Formats: sequence, structure tokens, C-alpha cells
Amino acid sequence: MENQHEEQSQLNIELNEEIAEGQYANLAIITHSNAEFVVDFVNVMPGLPKAKVKSRIILTPQHAKRFMKALQDNIKKYESVHGTIQDQEPVSVPMNFGGPTAQA
Repeated sequence: MENQHEEQSQLNIELNEEIAEGQYANLAIITHSNAEFVVDFVNVMPGLPKAKVKSRIILTPQHAKRFMKALQDNIKKYESVHGTIQDQEPVSVPMNFGGPTAQA
């Protein structure tokens, strides 16, 4: 009986080739409303005054918190093997995208 339940609760996730290649980003701009968190991943190139959003992810507040906890857990596991990740200087973004902003 347990095996049937396990089979029914599995999720089949498909990853096509284009998405599997991924997008490089070195800046995340986070805004939020009362209903959602919006994370824009940007690739900023040195010396260029313009940068494009490479990907936008929209999360509910509950999923944003789950994502934060999962990322914290993965960083802890990474650092236990590879050592502490050194923080860099904060990046200044001279623009406001229309809401409370944090950066990572």
C-alpha cells in the first residue's frame, strides 16, 4: 500500500535543452507586493551602462520563504565542503523598479 502512495506522489519534471543551458546572472533585483515576490536576474557587464534582465521569477510569499530556506541549506552544505563563501562589496543599483527593493 505504501508503494502505491509513493508512486502517486512522485513528480515528473521535464527540462528541455534550452532551459538546461541556463542563464548567467551576477545581480538579482528583488521587489515585492503584498501578494508576490519578483526576482529579476541580471547580467551586468563591467564598463557598460546598460544591462538586461535575463530571467524573471515570480513567487508567492510562502514559496519565496521556502526558496530562501532551501538556498540557505544548500549554502551551508556547500561551505561545509568548500569553505566559507566570501562576501563581496555591495552592488549599488541606481534605479528603482517601483517597489521595496533588496539586492543579492
